[in-house]
Amino acid sequence: MNLDKFFACDENEKPLDNCVNDGGFCGIFRTIAVVGDSMSSGEFQSYDEDGKVGFHDYYEYSWGQYLAREAGCTVYNFSRGGMSAKWYLDTFADEKGFWRTELAAQGYIIALGANDLFYTDIEFGDISDIDLENCENNKETFVGCYAKIIQKYKKIQPKAKFFLVTLPSDQRANRNEKKREHRDLLYKLAEIFDNTYIIDLFEYAVPFDDDFKKKFFLDGHMNAVGYQLVGKMFASYIDYIIRHNMDDFRQIGFIGTPYYNTKYEK
Repeated sequence: MNLDKFFACDENEKPLDNCVNDGGFCGIFRTIAVVGDSMSSGEFQSYDEDGKVGFHDYYEYSWGQYLAREAGCTVYNFSRGGMSAKWYLDTFADEKGFWRTELAAQGYIIALGANDLFYTDIEFGDISDIDLENCENNKETFVGCYAKIIQKYKKIQPKAKFFLVTLPSDQRANRNEKKREHRDLLYKLAEIFDNTYIIDLFEYAVPFDDDFKKKFFLDGHMNAVGYQLVGKMFASYIDYIIRHNMDDFRQIGFIGTPYYNTKYEK
C-alpha cells in the first residue's frame, strides 16, 4: 500500500492545488453551520419582461448544500441574501433561532463582509473594538459585530472549529483594497481565537472577474454551476487545512460531547 495515494501532504502544497470530489477529509465533520449572505444562500437573480429584478434564495443550490452532499455531513444555512454582521446580531439570528443549542455545530464557516463593506455605512473598526471577556461590550463596528458572532458560537460549542472566509478578488482595484483590509482582519481574528482558520479565497482562488463570471454567474450572483464549484473549493480548502494540521482535528469526534482525551494537547 502506498499511503501517499490516500493521504498526501506536500509541505509546498497550496490550499487549492488539489480538488477533492468526495468532500475529502471535510467529511470528518458531522455538522457544519454556514453564517453568510446571498453567496452562501444559493441566491439567483431574475428579471421579468418588465425589467423588474428579483432575488431568490434557493438553499438547496447553495455551496454549503453541495458540500454537504459531497462530504456526507449536515450543513445548516444560517444565511440570507443581503446579510451583514450587524443584521445577523440585531435580529436575524434571534428570529430564526440560530443560537439554539440543539443547532450547535462541530464547525462554523463564516462568510460575511461583502454587504458590510460595500452596501452599509457601518464603521469598519479595529481589534480594540473586541472585549474578549464579555462580547456584549464589543463596539458596534464591523469588527466588533463579526467577532461577537464568533464569541457567541464559541459559548454554545466551545471546541468547535471556525473557518473565516476572505472575499475573492476581482478586477476592481478600489474594491480589492477594502477586501485586503477585510482579509487582514480575519487573520488577526484567527490569532486571537483558538480553533480558528482562514479560508483565503482572496489569495488562493481565481479572481471573480469578467471571465469567471461569464461561466459561473447569473447576472450579479452565481449560477448553479458556480455554487457547485465553490462547494468543491470549500471542501478542498478544509481538506487541506485538516491534512496540514492533523493534531488540531484529532479529537473532532468529541465535539458536542462531554468527553475528551487528556493524553493529547488538542
